[in-house]
Amino acid sequence: MLTIGQLAGYVGVTAKTIRVYHAKGLLPEPPRDASGYRRYSAADAVELIKIRTLAEAGVPLARIRELRSGGGLRSALQQIDDDLSARIDSLRATRERLRQLADGRLSALPADVVDHLSGLAALGFSERWVALQNDLWLLVFATEPSTARASFQDQAAILTDPALLSVVLEYDRLHDVPPDDRRVDALAERIVSATRDRYGTDLPEYDRGSAIPALVQGAVNASSPAWRRLDTLLRKRLGVS
Repeated sequence: MLTIGQLAGYVGVTAKTIRVYHAKGLLPEPPRDASGYRRYSAADAVELIKIRTLAEAGVPLARIRELRSGGGLRSALQQIDDDLSARIDSLRATRERLRQLADGRLSALPADVVDHLSGLAALGFSERWVALQNDLWLLVFATEPSTARASFQDQAAILTDPALLSVVLEYDRLHDVPPDDRRVDALAERIVSATRDRYGTDLPEYDRGSAIPALVQGAVNASSPAWRRLDTLLRKRLGVS
């Protein structure tokens, strides 16, 4: 028969750990002897070794109690193994996202949107325009996922038409001009004409009833007085509220 200190030394744990196992119902407490000391048998040592093995394998103590009190040890351990595998996969994915963030490669946008944005500079757009488009599409895809795809595809298609591309490029270039510059009025006429040619009288309404389009346009207008006046002209001439 062993004292708690002797048992702890033989099994490779501390006496405090054994007391924790007693408190959590993992290892039954043996009765005290005439001297008032608890004495542990070989069976207690075997049970303690099994508990220690499970604990060292990363099994939570509450789960160990369930395993020790019930049956199906093999299936329960397989479930724990599956849970650990899923956790490892999740940690690996998190680690990869952290590496992408460190390298500047992490984006909440779909891959085709990222590719589209990365090609804007080659089309002649300014860094300011690319950064603005990135932020706006982040907002749209995060808040209106059901309609963002159709909206993006429509806007991306516009840039494949040379005539429409020139209109959007001019929009970008007017960022720093005075709002009363005659080029603003001229571009408004071009946009109205191009919009009616493309959509007729049925303007696209991907986000009917949503506040997001107004929020997006507000962000655009806030960055340039010329853009703000251009938006006012377009709304008036197209009859958009």
